[in-house]
Amino acid sequence: MNLLPNKFGPWRSATGRQCPSFTFHVSRFTFHASRTTHHAPRSTLHAQRGIALIIVMISVFVLTVLAGGFAWSMKVETKLARNGNSEEELAWLGRSGVEYARWVLANSMANPTQPYDSLDQPWATGSGFLGPTNNPIAEVEKTFPLGNGTVTWTITDLERKANINTAAEGMLQQALILMGADASDTTPIVNAILDWIDPDDQTRVQGAETDYYQGLNPPYVAKNGPIDDLSELLLIRGITPEMYWGTASDDHPPGAFTPRASRSHLPTDVPSFPVGLVDLFTPLSRGKININTASAEVLQLIPNVDNLLAQAIVNGRQGEADPGSPGMLGPYRSVADLQRLPELPRGFGNQLGQFCDVHSYTFQVQVDAEISGYKRTFFAVLGRNSPRDVQVLSFYWK
Repeated sequence: MNLLPNKFGPWRSATGRQCPSFTFHVSRFTFHASRTTHHAPRSTLHAQRGIALIIVMISVFVLTVLAGGFAWSMKVETKLARNGNSEEELAWLGRSGVEYARWVLANSMANPTQPYDSLDQPWATGSGFLGPTNNPIAEVEKTFPLGNGTVTWTITDLERKANINTAAEGMLQQALILMGADASDTTPIVNAILDWIDPDDQTRVQGAETDYYQGLNPPYVAKNGPIDDLSELLLIRGITPEMYWGTASDDHPPGAFTPRASRSHLPTDVPSFPVGLVDLFTPLSRGKININTASAEVLQLIPNVDNLLAQAIVNGRQGEADPGSPGMLGPYRSVADLQRLPELPRGFGNQLGQFCDVHSYTFQVQVDAEISGYKRTFFAVLGRNSPRDVQVLSFYWK
């Protein structure tokens, strides 16, 4: 490498001062050294600015997502706190609805002009006048405001159905026949129900006791006692959800309590059941069926009552009672009033007295409470012995 003078002469700096210039000859290439400043290309600057913008947008997006998640979490927490504050008030609304139902049932029984219980009375319709002029509330209100919420109640008497715990073998067989069950299933199911209720472990013919239920998955034991909740029937051998609810019903939950073993052996062609066991039986009642509230299907559970006679009993209680001719029109004032039906054989009404009544003593109350869109449904079972004795047998919510 040779260092030679610049043949182009000296160069000047930005201040006008002459500066020496050198030429470096390296091999066949020539480089000129100077103090000139080199700027980056525009494309590189634009790329750097674009990357910075993308980073800013990603940061804004991440922060927005975090802020939205925090806001949603706070909204949920606020709602839970509000609902928690409403819990106690909802419980009192539910209890208030039950007390209102107790008052309605007590005053209905105290009405001397209606010595019976029927579906046209205020406790069943949810509206109307209760009777005595000195009542603190003249008209029954099905939905009424209370405090910060509202209460809606519904009363259903349980004497409109037969008691599963006191039903005889013949009544259970009649129920299965009425439902349309296969004749070959009648004896096994009836005996399985009786085995579930009786206090011993002696298996009836084609029945089922603990030894059978221990072989299911999961295993369990026979109750050997009265049925407390009718859904226990779903645990009994041979009873399917379709048989329990009836195939015509579609507003019920699936049979979650049906044992897996029995569910896996269900036939693919499920028979049709126009009514279910839940429409015919109840675990709580005095035992006698109220002819003023029972359906035609339930009335057919009574010995020697066919469909024609049951429909005649239902039709005969329609209309309004005539004060001038008590017992001739409207609800039956006594079982003896059945004699007014031309379809009823003479003297048969007196025989029905051991199975029927015109009073109801056990009632289920449903109370729907609501506060600011927050709802809860309460249930209670009431036992009415007299106008001054209406007891709360159970109270729970769903």
